[in-house]
Amino acid sequence: MSLDIFKPTRVTATVGGKEILFECGRLANQAHGAVWIQCGGTVVLVTVCSQALEFDKGFFPLTVEYSERMYAAGRIPGSFFRREIGRPSERETLVSRLIDRPIRPLFPKGLNEDVQVLASVISADQENESDVLALTGASAAVVVSPLPFEGPVAGGRIGRIRGQFVLNPSFEQQAQSDLNILFAASRDALTMVEGDAHFLPEDVIIEALEWGREQIQPLIDAQFKLRELCGKTKMPFSPHEDDPALVARVEELARAAGIEQALREPAKLARKDARKAVKDKVMVELKADSAWADNEAALKSVGDIIADMEKKLVRSRIVNEGTRIDGRDTRSVRPIQIQTGVLPRAHGSAIFRRGETKSLVVATLGSSTDEQRMDSLTGDVTKRFMLHYNFPPYCVGEVKPVRVSRREIGHGALAEKSLRPILPADTDFPFTLRVVAETMESNGSSSMAAVCGGSLSLMDAGVPASAPVAGVAMGLIKEGDKFIVLTDILGDEDALGDMDFKIAGTAEGVTGVQMDIKVTGLTTDIMRAAMQQAREGRLHILDEMAKAIAEPRKELSRFAPQHAELFVNPDIIRLIIGPGGKNIKAITTATGASVDIEDSGRISIFAPTAEALEKAREMVCYYDQRPEIGKNYTAKVRKVIEIGAIVEVLPNVEALVHISQLDVKRVEQSGDVARMGEDMVVKVIEINGDRIRASRKAVLLEEQGHAWNPDETTRPQRSERGDRGERGDRNSRGRERGGRR
Repeated sequence: MSLDIFKPTRVTATVGGKEILFECGRLANQAHGAVWIQCGGTVVLVTVCSQALEFDKGFFPLTVEYSERMYAAGRIPGSFFRREIGRPSERETLVSRLIDRPIRPLFPKGLNEDVQVLASVISADQENESDVLALTGASAAVVVSPLPFEGPVAGGRIGRIRGQFVLNPSFEQQAQSDLNILFAASRDALTMVEGDAHFLPEDVIIEALEWGREQIQPLIDAQFKLRELCGKTKMPFSPHEDDPALVARVEELARAAGIEQALREPAKLARKDARKAVKDKVMVELKADSAWADNEAALKSVGDIIADMEKKLVRSRIVNEGTRIDGRDTRSVRPIQIQTGVLPRAHGSAIFRRGETKSLVVATLGSSTDEQRMDSLTGDVTKRFMLHYNFPPYCVGEVKPVRVSRREIGHGALAEKSLRPILPADTDFPFTLRVVAETMESNGSSSMAAVCGGSLSLMDAGVPASAPVAGVAMGLIKEGDKFIVLTDILGDEDALGDMDFKIAGTAEGVTGVQMDIKVTGLTTDIMRAAMQQAREGRLHILDEMAKAIAEPRKELSRFAPQHAELFVNPDIIRLIIGPGGKNIKAITTATGASVDIEDSGRISIFAPTAEALEKAREMVCYYDQRPEIGKNYTAKVRKVIEIGAIVEVLPNVEALVHISQLDVKRVEQSGDVARMGEDMVVKVIEINGDRIRASRKAVLLEEQGHAWNPDETTRPQRSERGDRGERGDRNSRGRERGGRR
């Protein structure tokens, strides 16, 4: 069948030395917008569909789902059902958020459409990342659809190798990079940033983002061209406008009810109650007013009108007075309180409080068997460090189903990447680490509380972190060309402001960033001011953290797993493991320890207590012992022969007990004393290369109070040879054998 029946429209752009292909018209033509986007052998199909809502939900119902098809990399899913079903993976959730965050603000407010964006990775070449393609493809799919959209935007990843920036680095290049930032940008400004760095200065981050924005401009051009070639006619849209008379009346009543005083209440819950009281008074007055009492649509819009009024009042106060909701100036961090070691049995714990945000953060150490194992396009992936962020409904005084939301996964991932650079190398500290941040109370930037508390809990646990890490969330009020950056924003300032910029790092430099913009974009001047102000706030928080705990504790918690590392002869690994894993299972059952064995002979033992560790160590070392002359061993009789018995004194180490050494008295037949499979306590009396001789007689003499004399037992005495004669004795000695198999 000829391919020309598909009639695809193609546009290409070259960025970072790689060609990126946009294609429409071959697949998913019944979707309202569909784009095949390809770089190398990696392909993502992005579709967008919408349908009109029967009623206004009070929010814009945009759904973004990113999924990775295992066939894209020639793999079969590892699930029981062998298909991609059920809950999305953590990576899929994070990429879905990365797509959602830059495109959501570009849909016009009041759009009464249910919109769904689906991005599916259908080919993966193990070299080019699919996430940046999915982000750009999502913008392109909406651009060619009938939906109103203030885009396009494009995505990119910035790496830095030996001081040089690299756009969209390959997987191999990412491993060499000290910077990994994924961003989205429009023609003029940045719209989203997410990433981590290895203690880089703020100026390097700013330079990287400005460089990256310039580099991806060909992707913006390509989307405009694609819209010209195959874009659909945009649906008509008129933004909703409230009746000016109603707006004036509501504002008049709200002022009379004390809206300005309510917004000056510094405590979150008290402010919430005061605002509700204002709204209730306004509603009572309107319902008593014949002009509005029967107008349901007008009464329904009162909440939005008051919310718009609150936004204007708060922003105006900050711009004109330099005073924020809680009375702070624009650069101050809220009061900080810290307590470490709060949970008696946890390996490490801390409470971090900043203003009305409080987080209980707990660190747990485990063995390598506790690593997280995940199925991905690149193969099975393991993680030794995990940070899980929880936001239970009680932390904001609400009643909701307890679920792990996308927001929780995203905040946990940000805190995790911010702390990862300070952790010791696996070879130096082979523990698996899990940090859980339980948000106890929230009024702004609980994710940064998770970063600060996570750093404190790791140090409290005795993890040898290289430096403490702190994080702070920055806000923005932008009115025309004038802008004001806010340090350590409240929840209301996040909702009423234009930016949420989270920056984490050490005193040396940045380790993690996340930025969401609610205006058209972020200029370099704004970003530079935000980064510098964030550094001031971060250093202040680090000083407060140092007052609670300045460095990691010298010892691990006594409740933490005990660890030891051994090196054995690789040849005996099979003995330690045993047939069918019998020996290693016996060790773990007897001690509760986990034993990790490498082919090189390196063995890591993790045990619940010091006693269990010592026992496990002894059981492992039992298989790697060397016999010592003069030492007693409980040996097992492996073979009975005419001239004595072959016994196993140590695993895989055998010795000959000559018939003259079986007893203190004369022994006529070896079988009279030695029986197959029975234990026998013997003393090693001679080692000659691999030939080992042992004596039961020496042990019996010692029990009778006679000291062992090596000269009396190393060779059988002539008088002990009996009637066998010289020739028989020579033949016997010729048959003596022992030592290692």
